[in-house]
Amino acid sequence: MTAVAVATGRLAVRVTAWSSEAVTISSLIEAVLSSSAVEASKIKTMPDLSSFPITRRWPAAHPDWLQLYSSPTPNGVKVSIMLEEIGLVYEPHLVDISKNESKDPAYVSLNPNGRIPAIIDPAGPDGKPIAVWESGAILLYLADKTGQLVPSAPAKRYETLSWVFFQMSAVGPIFGQLGFFVRLGGKDSEDQRPRKRFTEESKRLLGVLDRQLEGRDWIVDEYSIADIATLGWVNALVESYDAGEILGLSNYSNIQAWLGRGLARPAVQRGLRTPVRLA
Repeated sequence: MTAVAVATGRLAVRVTAWSSEAVTISSLIEAVLSSSAVEASKIKTMPDLSSFPITRRWPAAHPDWLQLYSSPTPNGVKVSIMLEEIGLVYEPHLVDISKNESKDPAYVSLNPNGRIPAIIDPAGPDGKPIAVWESGAILLYLADKTGQLVPSAPAKRYETLSWVFFQMSAVGPIFGQLGFFVRLGGKDSEDQRPRKRFTEESKRLLGVLDRQLEGRDWIVDEYSIADIATLGWVNALVESYDAGEILGLSNYSNIQAWLGRGLARPAVQRGLRTPVRLA
C-alpha cells in the first residue's frame, strides 16, 4: 500500500492507493488545484470605488459597504433612518453643510445639485457601484433593492409614493422656509410677510397630514417610506425650529400620536443621530 499526501492552502487531500490501482501524482495535483479554484471563486472581490472622486475627499474604510454622505438634518435623516430600518450595512460620512462642504467639487461630482444626502451602493442593480442622490429617490431605491417598506401591490405602492412626493414637494420646502424665518437667518427680518405665509401654509399641510392619519397608525396603513420621509421634518418643527407653539402642533392629535409611534422605533432614534455631528 502506498500513501500519498498533497496539501495546498487550507485544502489537504490524503489518498491511499493499493498497488493494484494506478494513481498518479499529476492527477492528484490536478484534483487539488481544481478544488482550490472553486474555493477561490467564492472569495468576494473588493469593490473598486476609485472612479468616484468623492471617495478621495471622504475615503471609504469599507468599500464593500454602502456609502452614505449626509448630515443629521430633516432631509439627511430620511436615508439614515431607512438604512437602520432595513438593516443594510453602511458607512456614514458627515458632510458638514455649516461649512458648505456639500458645495465641495468632490461632493458635487456625486450630486450635481450640491445637497445632502447621497449614496454610493457598491452592489448596484448590475453588480457594479451606483450613485443615487435626492432623498426621495434614495428611499425608493433602497426599498426596491431590499423589498422592504414599500407595498408590492400596485395601488398601495402608488399611494405610498404619492405621500413621499407630498413630503418632497410640499412638507420639506415649506417647513424648511418656516424654520428659516422662525429660528434661523430670517428670524430678525423686518418684513414679517414671509413668516406669516410659511406659518399658514405649514398649518395647512399639517391639516392634510392629520386628516390622512385619522384612524391609521401610519400614513398608508403599514409603516413605509412615506412615514420615514416625513418623520424627520415634523420632528424638526419642535426639536430644531421651536415652532410647535406657533403652529399649534398640539392641536393635531393624529400627528402627535403618529410622531410618538415613530420616535419610539429604535431605528428612528439611531437614524436621527447619524452621521454624528462633530463637536
